[in-house]
Amino acid sequence: FPFHLSLKFSHFGFSFTLCAATVKMDKSSTLLVHYDKGTPAVAKEIKEALEGNDVEAKVDAMKKAVMLLLNGETIPQLFITIIRYVLPSEDHTIQKLLLLYLELIEKTDSKGKVLPEMILICQNLRNNLMHPNEYIRGVTLRFLCRLKETEIVEPLTPSVLQNLEHRHPFVRRNAILAVMAIYKLPNGEQLFVDAPEMIEKALSTEQDPSAKRNAFLMLFTCAEERAVNYLLSNVDKVSDWNESLQMVVLELIRSVCKTKPAEKGKYIKIIISLLSATSSAVIYECAGTLVSLSSAPTAIRAAANTYCQLLLSQSDNNVKLILLDRLSELKSSHRDIMVELIIDVLRVLSSPNLDIRRKTLDIALDLITHHNINEVVQMLKKEVVKTQSGELEKNGEYRQMLIQAIHACAVKFPEVASTVVHLLMDFLGDSNVASALDVISFVREIIETNPKLRVSIITRLLDTFYQIRAGKVCPCALWIIGEYCLSLSEVESGISTIKQCLGELPFYSVSEESEPTEASKKIQPTSSAMVSSRKPVILADGTYATQSAASETTFSTPTVVQGALTSGNLRALLLTGDFFLGAVVACTLTKLVLRLEEVQSSKTEVNKTVTQALLIMVSMLQLGQSPASPHPIDNDSYERIVLCIKLLCHRNDEMKKIWLESCRQSFVKMISEKQLREMEELKAKTQTTHAQPDDLIDFFHLKSRKGMSQLELEDQVQDDLKRATGEFTKDENDANKLNRILQLTGFSDPVYAEAYVTVHHYDIALEVTVINRTKETLQNLCLELATMGDLKLVERPQNYSLAPATSMQIKANIKVSSTETGVIFGNIVYETSNVMERNVVVLNDIHIDIMDYISPAVCSDVAFRTMWAEFEWENKVAVNTKIENEREFLDHIIKSTNMKCLTGPSELEGECGFLAANLYAKSVFGEDALVNVSIEKQTDGALSGYIRIRSKTQGIALSLGDKITLKQKGSS
Repeated sequence: FPFHLSLKFSHFGFSFTLCAATVKMDKSSTLLVHYDKGTPAVAKEIKEALEGNDVEAKVDAMKKAVMLLLNGETIPQLFITIIRYVLPSEDHTIQKLLLLYLELIEKTDSKGKVLPEMILICQNLRNNLMHPNEYIRGVTLRFLCRLKETEIVEPLTPSVLQNLEHRHPFVRRNAILAVMAIYKLPNGEQLFVDAPEMIEKALSTEQDPSAKRNAFLMLFTCAEERAVNYLLSNVDKVSDWNESLQMVVLELIRSVCKTKPAEKGKYIKIIISLLSATSSAVIYECAGTLVSLSSAPTAIRAAANTYCQLLLSQSDNNVKLILLDRLSELKSSHRDIMVELIIDVLRVLSSPNLDIRRKTLDIALDLITHHNINEVVQMLKKEVVKTQSGELEKNGEYRQMLIQAIHACAVKFPEVASTVVHLLMDFLGDSNVASALDVISFVREIIETNPKLRVSIITRLLDTFYQIRAGKVCPCALWIIGEYCLSLSEVESGISTIKQCLGELPFYSVSEESEPTEASKKIQPTSSAMVSSRKPVILADGTYATQSAASETTFSTPTVVQGALTSGNLRALLLTGDFFLGAVVACTLTKLVLRLEEVQSSKTEVNKTVTQALLIMVSMLQLGQSPASPHPIDNDSYERIVLCIKLLCHRNDEMKKIWLESCRQSFVKMISEKQLREMEELKAKTQTTHAQPDDLIDFFHLKSRKGMSQLELEDQVQDDLKRATGEFTKDENDANKLNRILQLTGFSDPVYAEAYVTVHHYDIALEVTVINRTKETLQNLCLELATMGDLKLVERPQNYSLAPATSMQIKANIKVSSTETGVIFGNIVYETSNVMERNVVVLNDIHIDIMDYISPAVCSDVAFRTMWAEFEWENKVAVNTKIENEREFLDHIIKSTNMKCLTGPSELEGECGFLAANLYAKSVFGEDALVNVSIEKQTDGALSGYIRIRSKTQGIALSLGDKITLKQKGSS
């Protein structure tokens, strides 16, 4: 899209104009702009503003100085000016900006020693700590929390301690945080020897909720035993504490139970008491803590009930989605307990959000049993009825989801099909075509798997057939009529219904007009022998008309006959040029006539019906070859209709057997394969664990039960069961850990580095081991990393000192925002005492594989086709491999891309030289990846064709294409 962009910046004393035009959407453009952020001119401008008396000018100048520091500038020439003119200021905004400035500047030299000029700010900080204004004291104490230099903090400790007893809670709460930060410094325990005792004393008398929370947090962080003692001595008061303090209590309980699992019994009582708290955040954390600490049915049931209550009480859709994720996790590990709460989960369907409804139905469908199926189906039926009366925009999509859910229920438990199939058949004429398609697919499967319902379904389908208006639904309905109308009355009703929906014949006629039209000109003869001739012609309905040249006053032209107002849906669809539907009508009539011949004793009636069917088929062929049709009939449909005509004219037993039995047998085979595939997927989801031969098994019934609550007893039983089944031995294989270690430098480099990469859902953790292979101390060693792609570094790099022949671990976290192949690159920079210049060791690149973010998934063929039509990003990869077997190549692609093949095994059988298959996967971000493999075997034995990838985002399409191209080369 063309655009003209003009930008002018003068905030820091510079300006430029950027103009661009006709930039394509699929190409990125980069503009490098020179920006002298720290030039003497800018520093001089800031210095002049700071030396003046204008407060607003000083505020602006301090903001500019802070921004320059954030952008990497040092500006040391401003330090003395700020000490002289900014330190004495009483303005609160200036004081706050001053503390930000002091936090950002370098306070140590290259050897790690505090700069001498830092002594100048110590006196000012001491004065601020004794300032009469509470705000100045509070922000100064908060600033001390960020200081890491013991030499600066040490002279300020007496003043910090005095603020612990200040009358204002804002000062006290920040003083406690300052004590905690100083105590955690390398030599902090020497500065505050009795800090835990003082904080514990302050905690016992403190009334301010925030200060109390900070004091308890300090004890939890620095003296855990004191925090535990305080908690256990105030168990009865925990439910009355402030929300923020309760959150810290839960964090303490998780930490203690992780290190001392045997003591978790007394803490679970506290958690259960907090489940009745007023804060939703506390209740949510309680439930999560219960699940992480205990697997007892009572605890899991309490957590699940809590999640269900929060689902109904919270209005935020994001919160509801998170709660549904938690319930889904419980479902996978504690299904028996979640089955009891299925109705509570389904109440969330009252939310208008489609994502919430979809996730709710997914959870509920996995919890269906023989005991609750009737209640679930009844609730789903009520929801379907609600979609009829509602006026919401997405009612059609919601109804489609409900129909699919009911379909899944009926497949698992066929006995409920009779209660829902007739209700759903009312939606065959739904304006939402996808919903109607789901209904007719459901009916087609139920009529085969439930023979008892065949008569009622056929009767209802014939009664409601005229309501179907979608061209995609009619063929399936006609197929059902052709296959499952077995008795004489059903066959006659089927033929009668089709005739009524087709209307009166013919589909077009030749009408007389007095003036020529464009349509009439197209059918006029062009031969010279016929220009002046006039002759009568017989029309399709048996009447006569005169055909003449354009110069005649009266001539004829074909026009479509729309039929009466009562004409059916099939006629309307045929007149729009849907001749595939015409071929299906011909096949259905053929099957019905052949079956009529079996059940009807009167040959006269059979011959009469055959004649009517032939007249309908010939009329459809004439319509397809007539200029009155929107477009001519396609070859496939033409050949299919002609085949039906030949079959009815020359009927024999062999052809009758193929048409009346083979089609249904193929459908039965397709359903059985689908059910087998679903069972295999269910088995794959089920996690099997095994206990080792020498694992310890405790016999619960032989243990003493004195002093144990019911919850502790249940928890002990669950632990024993897990130990017996091997669920405690799920440690990752050591070989897999070794595969995740990447060498970043060479063995001859002065600094050796290797990284252990752990890929989580939304972030990547790097643990880099750095070894000093020299005989000198490396100073200011820094691991500098950069990323390419949708990756983002979380922390700024820190400097370290590394002694000779020693090693250290540096951790780095990288956030991932989309499913895309990314690259992490960088270097290690360090200084030595002999050489003042900085040395650089370039690191090997770390490639983040897209396979870490996508996993195989399953979707229906209809959903796959819908997404294929909607997704706009496509990557087409040509097949280039030395593999000569089509199926072997497909298996290689499936293994390389970590995707699920949606094409059934029976569809891939045989050796025909062609293969087409659909693959599907889903990313951790909820993105869909669609792949279509179409290959052909050439005469020389080589494979050719294309692999097409479609997705909603560009990253998946490009990354998967690169992966497939790389793996193809690897296989060749």
